[in-house]
Amino acid sequence: MEEARMQWGRWAKEIQQGKRESFIQHLESRGLIHDVVGDRDLLHRVLTEKRVGFYAGIDPTGPSMHVGHMLPFMILAWAYVWGLPATFLLGGSTARIGDPTGRRTTREQEHSSVRRANIASMHIQLKRLGASIEAYGLKHGYKRQWIWRRALTNNNTWWNKVAAIEWLRDMGAFVRLGPMLGRETVKNRLNSSEGMSFAEFTYPLMQAWDWWVLFRKGCQVQVGGSDQYGNILFGMDCVKQASRNTALQEEKNMLDDELDRPLGITTPLLTAPNGEKIGKSGGNAIWLDKDMTSSFELYQYFVRTPDDAVERYLKLFTFLPMPKIENIMQRQNQDPSKRVAQHALAREFVELIHGQEELHIASQQHRQLFGSRHESDEEKPIAAKPDTGPPESYRSPFREFANRAAGNRSLVFDRSFNKILYSAGLVNSRSESHRLIMKGGAHVGGSSDGTHRVEMRDEVKYQPIREGWPRDKANEFIVDNEFMLLRVGKWKHKIVKIISDEEFTKLGLQAPGWDATMGKVDDGPGKDEKK
Repeated sequence: MEEARMQWGRWAKEIQQGKRESFIQHLESRGLIHDVVGDRDLLHRVLTEKRVGFYAGIDPTGPSMHVGHMLPFMILAWAYVWGLPATFLLGGSTARIGDPTGRRTTREQEHSSVRRANIASMHIQLKRLGASIEAYGLKHGYKRQWIWRRALTNNNTWWNKVAAIEWLRDMGAFVRLGPMLGRETVKNRLNSSEGMSFAEFTYPLMQAWDWWVLFRKGCQVQVGGSDQYGNILFGMDCVKQASRNTALQEEKNMLDDELDRPLGITTPLLTAPNGEKIGKSGGNAIWLDKDMTSSFELYQYFVRTPDDAVERYLKLFTFLPMPKIENIMQRQNQDPSKRVAQHALAREFVELIHGQEELHIASQQHRQLFGSRHESDEEKPIAAKPDTGPPESYRSPFREFANRAAGNRSLVFDRSFNKILYSAGLVNSRSESHRLIMKGGAHVGGSSDGTHRVEMRDEVKYQPIREGWPRDKANEFIVDNEFMLLRVGKWKHKIVKIISDEEFTKLGLQAPGWDATMGKVDDGPGKDEKK
């Protein structure tokens, strides 16, 4: 750690001497900062003199993140490759309430099984994003250093343990109602026929408590979209009060040194051409889960970027160095019809989110549909690996559900796990499923005590599927009698939504191991098994 401290000190001197770009200058040059919450010069000093932690949060109110969520996470991505600790926060608890900012009505409450499924999906998505950022950074010359730190945490971790009296004692006691009542969202809702619930009113206080928990672990800077400015400002004041007044003497800090105080950054909001915010509520979300928005569709979305926005997007959504972007724009301006900049943007973003193989598939589909590729305009793609997924006819038609498949009761209840994995489309055959289980490569979500079904908590936990489990063991892992979480390897997972056989047949769905013609289970040989 002493070596890292000395390295940061050398960099600080170079920044002060004008020989090195500071982190805030880097973010500003790429257009990632909409506002600094607090004093900009103080933030510059903090980021120059200290290796402080950053965090950004997202509530799993949907099954997937979308493009609009990425700007705060791009700041985390840059922080990570600059050696600043980055924390991705999943709001498992705050999602139960829902942020009222900018909303005219109360957010509709989701069933607990839907919320848990969303948490599972987004947890895996954020975990993949962290790994993708590291791989994408390496491509652009940012080789991982031992001091680099990133974390993914769910605020259920503390909200399931903290007592209400502790929350009120350390934070609620020092918050005045005046500023909370004066917020625009609160005034609008209180003056409307809808009104505002007490739970929604306290949402900023919950978000502030999240920051207070993370602040004590080194997360001094919170990042959010520009619509989060009020919540971040409120949270900043709450963290200061909690730090100065906490009943726990060992955690009390008067913050006399201004370099130790919390600060915030907001990013620009991504909007559609008509000015509407891009997102689920606006009905115009471009999802980051490829089961909801395919890699090809994501590629096409960025290829359609207007000419007057593409340079800005290259700075916001990629790690391309500024001279490279300038070069791309020069070529773009020579012949805008070739859409050189748009293709560069699409390639970079698809690779960042889904990796090189998916980029190859998306760009290949584009060429097949729209003609040949100019070698000078695109990099040569890598060779694609053969598809190891389930047959196309067996892939779920439920594209609105990320990483989810519909399974009828007969394909799940009282079935062995090697058959369930096959029917869920996670493997190509039951023999492959059996081999994975033998090697410990297949997992099921939730927990069981071996005697009865146990309800899964909001945390996402998996355990290995064991060879020799009885056939009805799977029943113990069916959550709320509605769904099952399955995972193969590190990243490949499925949330199996269980419906009746009748509904499955009525919807015209198919799955391996199901005879659609006869409307019954077909336990014939798997794809590579002999009769």
